[in-house]
Amino acid sequence: MNYSEDKKRILFVDDEGNILSGLRRSLRAYRKQWDMLFVDSGQEALSKAEETHIDAVITDMRMPGMDGAQLLDRIAQNHPHVVRIVLSGQSDQETVMKTVGPAHQYLNKPCEVEVLKATLVRAFSLRDLLGKSELKSLISGMRALPSLPTIYNELVSLIQDPNTAVADIGRLIAKDPAMTVKTLQLVNSAFFGLGRHISNPVDAASLLGMEILKPLVLSIGIFQQFDQDKLSTKEFSLDSLWAHSMKVGSLAKQIANLQGMEKTLIEDCLLAGMLHDIGKLILALNLPEDYSRMESLLIDQQQSRTSAEVDIFGATHGTVGAYLLGLWGLPESVVEAVALHNLPSLQAEKTFSPLTIVHTANALIHQHGTETAETSPLDREYLQTLGMLDQLDQWQSLTDEIES
Repeated sequence: MNYSEDKKRILFVDDEGNILSGLRRSLRAYRKQWDMLFVDSGQEALSKAEETHIDAVITDMRMPGMDGAQLLDRIAQNHPHVVRIVLSGQSDQETVMKTVGPAHQYLNKPCEVEVLKATLVRAFSLRDLLGKSELKSLISGMRALPSLPTIYNELVSLIQDPNTAVADIGRLIAKDPAMTVKTLQLVNSAFFGLGRHISNPVDAASLLGMEILKPLVLSIGIFQQFDQDKLSTKEFSLDSLWAHSMKVGSLAKQIANLQGMEKTLIEDCLLAGMLHDIGKLILALNLPEDYSRMESLLIDQQQSRTSAEVDIFGATHGTVGAYLLGLWGLPESVVEAVALHNLPSLQAEKTFSPLTIVHTANALIHQHGTETAETSPLDREYLQTLGMLDQLDQWQSLTDEIES
């Protein structure tokens, strides 16, 4: 069967023949949607990836010869566009340490077919919005986002101090969006089998514990330090981006509280607000010349940011950030809020949600104009459709408190 962009090709890898046979049977109903290949070794998987286009690799962890982590490491290097998932019954600390870098997500055996399908469909649907294949590869290839040096250095000092409480680590992680998203990716993986989604980095750090956090930070390098000198575009400042993002997250949380949202959604609003602009970081790091060109267009006021991004990158920074968050398994409400925070009217089913709150919080913080001259217009028609426009004065007063 010929490969097409519409039909994704998925490679399953497991050294146990009965596992592969079971996957074949359980996934038979999806043959019209996916081309599926089944191999019993890492080496054979690499050969397949060289022979034909692969969209996703789903691999067991413990296999003779090349294990799952080594396989995904090679796939990440040679075929960075590929979605990389571990499907394994192994749940020891060594497995976490090995897969935290190369794997996008970790699913437990036995895995319900619907869970597997939902994981893949979500990743593919977000990726298809990106357009340019270069974007798909550079985002899928990312293992971490850089953190502010001051927070990174403080974390290393704290984690080396035997008297540090894990809650202190969590509170520090919560000050840095990059550390927050990587910690949540790990704690929400099926490896921990929590059965509920964690959006609070302090809770996440407590659940991971010092025994896992310490080697992740000191040995594995789960977090990276941002180096402004290595960034060839001077139009980008991580300090400014994170300062704005933390304000938006704080305002989003306060609005959600004011509106009486449930606790998990309040945490999702905070998280989505913190992460709404990570697409800008991804673009500035990976495509600095294009990023500088886009910023020049904005300064000359020739185009809106959305229009300039689509022209130059083929996608908005919202879509870029959302794709990474979706790959890393963050909640759908967070991914949607990040993807559409500047274009909320594109929401499939227009409902009051974290998207509504993050869009509004971002627009209100931008309107204050203390940290950037860029404007992010408030979509009043969207708020009117939801019957929320009359709440705007209350939300504005919360903004005044944050900016004062």
